[in-house]
Order: sequence, then C-alpha cells, then structure tokens
Amino acid sequence: MSLLLEAFDNLPKPDAAEDLDLWEAGAEQAIREFRELAENRYTEGTLCRILASSEDPPARRAAAFALGFVGTMSANPAVALALRTDSDDRVRRFAIDSLWEIWFRGDSVEQGRELRLALSLNDSAQQLAALDDVIGLHPDFAEVYNQRAILWFRRGQYGKAVADCEQALRLNPNHFGAASGLGQCHLRMNRPHAALRALALALDLNPTLNHLAETIQSLRQTLGDA
Repeated sequence: MSLLLEAFDNLPKPDAAEDLDLWEAGAEQAIREFRELAENRYTEGTLCRILASSEDPPARRAAAFALGFVGTMSANPAVALALRTDSDDRVRRFAIDSLWEIWFRGDSVEQGRELRLALSLNDSAQQLAALDDVIGLHPDFAEVYNQRAILWFRRGQYGKAVADCEQALRLNPNHFGAASGLGQCHLRMNRPHAALRALALALDLNPTLNHLAETIQSLRQTLGDA
C-alpha cells in the first residue's frame, strides 16, 4: 500500500468544494502515473479490503480513487458501502466518482465503450436506438437502462423512464442516480408516496445528496409523515 499512498500523496490536493472533474483536469499527469501504478500493482480485491478496513483516511481515499480505474462491478458493493458509511468526506467524494466510472464500465471495457458511443450520437432518437441495441447485446448492463431513462425523462415520457429506472435498480441496487431519477419521475406524475420512497432511497444510498433532503421533508409534511 505504501507505493499507492505515496503516489496519492503526490497528487495535488483537491479543495473541499472543488469539482473533481476540474481537479482531475488540472492534475492530469500525476493522475496518469497514479493510474498506471494502480493498474499494474494492485488488484481490486486488495483495494476493496483497504477501503473497507483501513483506519487511515488517506489510505481509504487512495483506494477509493484507484477503484475508479481498476474496479469492476464486483467492487460496486464495497465502494457503495464506503459512500454510505465512511466518516471521511473525501473518501465519499472519491467513492461517488469511482462508482460512476464502474457503472459506466459495466462488466467489460467493451461494454463501457459501446455505452459511451451510443451517448455520443447527435440526437436523442439516435441515442435511444443505439441504447436499445446495447441492451439487446447486454441485457444485464444496469447503466444502459439508467441512461435511457434520462433520455425518456427529457422527452417527457415518464412512464418509460420509470420502467428503466426500476430495471437499473433491480440490476444495481446501489444506483442512487436511478433512485433519484425514479423519484423525479414520480413527482412529475403526481405520485407523492412513490416519489418519497424513491428519493429517500437515493439519499440513503448517497448521503451527500443534500438537495434531496428539503424535497423529502416537504413530501413528508404534505403526506402527514413528518
């Protein structure tokens, strides 16, 4: 672990409020070196054990960040647990970023490439058709359903978006994005009880979604559940 932690310590330190995408853009070379070390010297099993059991916050931060590069869906439960329960804010921030990388990667680099290619097409109709094709090839690829749900939502087809969010959650019960999207769909469809359940689940899965707390409280007061 000392090599990985040393490489992690060499990275510029992100500000507490800094967007991680902007931070990564400014630390590109150092991150490339960190990634090469993680890919060549560490397994996801080792990194998951560090994330779960190390008493040293910097070690957990390094492991959470590294899993975004080397983690597969097998690492999804461990990273999601760290997001829900770790006491360190930066561990949670890195866990969120790594979860999205893992989810987009799916079960293979090729699956992730097909998903990103579908989303890069020029308009939503083309994207939807391409996502349908990816689902036909990989029906257990949860992130494809989540991304298709986003497109259905933007087109105002909330029933279809609900179905895809629910399928994404069946395949990946840790998917706070799908849970949040499901809640937003139910709000648009005037289903407050269902919206409350979905948004509460999203906040439970990702306690950093502070913006949902006000909506959840408002729904509880409206429904008499406060």
